[in-house]
Amino acid sequence: MSALVVLTMSLGLAACGGDGDKTEEAGGTTTVKVGVIPIIDVAPIYLGIKQGFFKEEGLDLKLETAQGGAAIVPGVMSDQYQFGFSNTVSLLLGGSKGLALQAVAAGVSSTGEKGKDFGGVIVKGDSSIKSAADLAGKKIAVNTLQNINTITVNAAVRAAGGDPSGIKYVELAFPDIAAAVAKGDVDAGQLVEPFLTIAQGQGDRQVTSNYAETDPDLLVGMYFTSDKYAKQNPKIVKAFGAAMKKSMGYAKEHPDDVRAILTEYTDIAADVQKKVVLPSWPTEIKTDSVQKLAELMAKDGLADSAPDFMSLLP
Repeated sequence: MSALVVLTMSLGLAACGGDGDKTEEAGGTTTVKVGVIPIIDVAPIYLGIKQGFFKEEGLDLKLETAQGGAAIVPGVMSDQYQFGFSNTVSLLLGGSKGLALQAVAAGVSSTGEKGKDFGGVIVKGDSSIKSAADLAGKKIAVNTLQNINTITVNAAVRAAGGDPSGIKYVELAFPDIAAAVAKGDVDAGQLVEPFLTIAQGQGDRQVTSNYAETDPDLLVGMYFTSDKYAKQNPKIVKAFGAAMKKSMGYAKEHPDDVRAILTEYTDIAADVQKKVVLPSWPTEIKTDSVQKLAELMAKDGLADSAPDFMSLLP
C-alpha cells in the first residue's frame, strides 16, 4: 500500500508532541487539533462540539480536514494533530509496520442491515451481476487498494460462495466510481454514503453490503492518537475519549440532528441528505470485529500474519 511509504517517511519529520498534559491554557481548557475527513462518518464529533461535550471535559477542539487516513495518520504521528480519525484497517496496517498508534474511541460501524448499510457494492441496473458471488473475476473500483474495502468485498464474495482471488481492483476516488461503472470501465464499484444513495438514485443497483456481510458490528473506523502522546497526556486522552463516547451516544439517539449538521461541513445536497443511510455509532470498541479484520488482512496478504490488534486498542 503506497500510503505506508508516506506514513513511514513522516516519522522523521517531527517529534511526537505532548508534555505530560502541559498544553492546558488559561481557564483550564486544553486546545487539541483533530484530523478528520469531511464525510458522514465523523458527524458525532461535530455534534459533540455543538452540544458542549468536549467543553465539559475541558477540551477546545480544532478540527482540521484531510482527504483521508493517509494524511491523518502521519499528521498524528508528527503532532500536527493530537487526535485523528481513520479506518480500522489503516490503523492495524500502520501498527503492523511499526507505527505506535493508540485507539481512543469507536468511530463508526456497520448498521448490520444488508441492503441498508452505509457502504455497498453497486453495478449498472441492467448488469448480469446479481449477487456477491457474481463479482468473482470482475473488475471492481475501490477508493484505496489493499485496505478495508478490498478485504470486506472479498469477504462478502466468499460468504456468497464465490472465489475473490480473480477480482481485479481499480483505485478511483469515491466521486468517480459511479461514472466508471456507468461507462463500463469497471464492472462494479464499492461506495459509501452519500455516493451510494446518489448512485442508486441514478439507476445503479446494490448487489452486496460488504461491511454488513463481513460482520454486522463491523467497526469501520476509530479515533486514535500516537502511543507517545497517550502516555505523556493521559488526562487529555481520557477526556477526549469520554467526550467522544457522549458524542457517539447523542448521534445514535438524534438522527435528525445528524442530518442537519451534515450541511455545516459537507457539500451533500439537501435531497440526498434526507435519504442517505446513516451508519451506526457505537459507544464502545467491539474487539471481535477488529480481530476479524486483522485475520482478513492476513488472509488477503495485507500482512504476513494477523496484526496484533490488542496492542492498538485502549
